[in-house]
Amino acid sequence: MQNLAPVALAALTLELIPAAIFGFAGERAGRVVAHWSGVLRIAAPATFSLVYVGVTTSQHIFHWAWFALYVTLPVAIAWLLEQANAADAQQRVNWRDAAILLLLGLAVDLRWFDPAWPAGWQALGKILLVDVGLYGFGAIRQLSGTGFDFRLKWSDWTTGLRELALFAPVVLVLGLALGFIHPHSNFPRLGAAALQWVGIFFFVAVPEELFFRAWVQNLLERRVGRRMALVLASLLFGLSHFNKRSAHFNWRYVLLATIAGIFYGRAWRARRRVPASSITHATVDWIWSLWF
Repeated sequence: MQNLAPVALAALTLELIPAAIFGFAGERAGRVVAHWSGVLRIAAPATFSLVYVGVTTSQHIFHWAWFALYVTLPVAIAWLLEQANAADAQQRVNWRDAAILLLLGLAVDLRWFDPAWPAGWQALGKILLVDVGLYGFGAIRQLSGTGFDFRLKWSDWTTGLRELALFAPVVLVLGLALGFIHPHSNFPRLGAAALQWVGIFFFVAVPEELFFRAWVQNLLERRVGRRMALVLASLLFGLSHFNKRSAHFNWRYVLLATIAGIFYGRAWRARRRVPASSITHATVDWIWSLWF
């Protein structure tokens, strides 16, 4: 596809703006949106569809049905979360919260919207859904205690690496016993390795930790308590890997991802910080890509 890279990179830059806003000034953004009229608050996320328009028109694969989806879905989610605020001001978890998380999770995991995007750039659709969730839960629902913050602290590193140290022997023993991991050497130059870690941190770990810890585990704690929320969120995280690296149900991956989720969840709940669990998550994936 001709001239896709510049357009896709421009689209990616636009998609990262909401993450930057909520990652550096989430509370302030929530207060600003709260002063908008109800119609504007609910209609505003329809602008996320412009990314789809720009990318697909440049490649002559624009479809009105997909455009309608990307206009109406963010608006519907904003409206539902506005209703959730009215019904559940104490944020004890409303059925609308669960329905939206289920929809977003399944859409990403089962790749429902991938056909809308050019080959090789389906990640743009996934990031768009992250933006929709950030706006909905950050600006409309203003969900407390998420810990979504790009201003990293020293405690994020100590907590994240502590959970990595606790998880490493477990995954090594179990992974080797199950034949799931296979040691090999694939270490690039130091600069490339560092950039790989940064890429995994921002584009894999942060979105998944935002979803499973800041939203799912956070909300579950309000219903079932800290311990059960950790278990359930970890189990859901494990199940989300059922179709990874396999055409069938990959039970080994599910098992190890569930155990990993326990340690990621512990890292997040230690100080309720997405950066902490993302450091654990990113470093696990990084080490795996280099040596296993």
